[in-house]
Amino acid sequence: MDFPEPLAHLLVVDDEPNIRELLAVSLRFSGFAVSAAADGREALAAADAQPPDLVILDVMLPDMDGFDVAARLRETRRVPVLFLTAKDAVEDKVAGLAIGDDYVTKPFSLEEVVARINNVLRRSLGEQVPGRYVVADLELDDQAHEVRRGGTRIELSPTEFKVLRYLMANSGRVQSKAQILDHVWHYDFAGQQGIVESYVSFLRQKLEVAGPRLLHTVRGVGYILREPRAGE
Repeated sequence: MDFPEPLAHLLVVDDEPNIRELLAVSLRFSGFAVSAAADGREALAAADAQPPDLVILDVMLPDMDGFDVAARLRETRRVPVLFLTAKDAVEDKVAGLAIGDDYVTKPFSLEEVVARINNVLRRSLGEQVPGRYVVADLELDDQAHEVRRGGTRIELSPTEFKVLRYLMANSGRVQSKAQILDHVWHYDFAGQQGIVESYVSFLRQKLEVAGPRLLHTVRGVGYILREPRAGE
């Protein structure tokens, strides 16, 4: 009997046996290959023996801080990290997101953990595979980190580039402010969706100098980047 190829190899690191086993079983059921470790030293040894595609890492481990484990894991390779912890203060989230790729607080739902794992993996794969996007006369070269419209180069800040890349990768589909926040800034800004409006405004100012509008507002929903229609 042939079994499907695992979606990715995950390493679960948590000193609480019940949580560690629950996550391992649930993630295997969701189609992932899973290794598990009870502390930092076990995690480093497991990652060395079989490099994971993503690490679900508890911050409060018995032998070392989870942030230190993440830093040591990344001394040899860039591995995405999803922190899992009971700490939910703003400063803890900021510290976690400065080192890792996402942050889930206990108690958590398995559905949320799986959704966040998939989001981090999509972002990670997207960053590793450079691409070229074209919408009308607008071109974005991910490898060269260049944007041109009508052949003229447009200078963008790193964040403007990431917002535009996300919209171009999803051209023709409406993207909500929450989706853009999650992809570009990697976590929920607790209602601060005005930052998306600001960056869309910056992009429009730079893109529309060279041609008709490509980036449109869908009122009450979000934004869409598409080719101009007749009469626009």
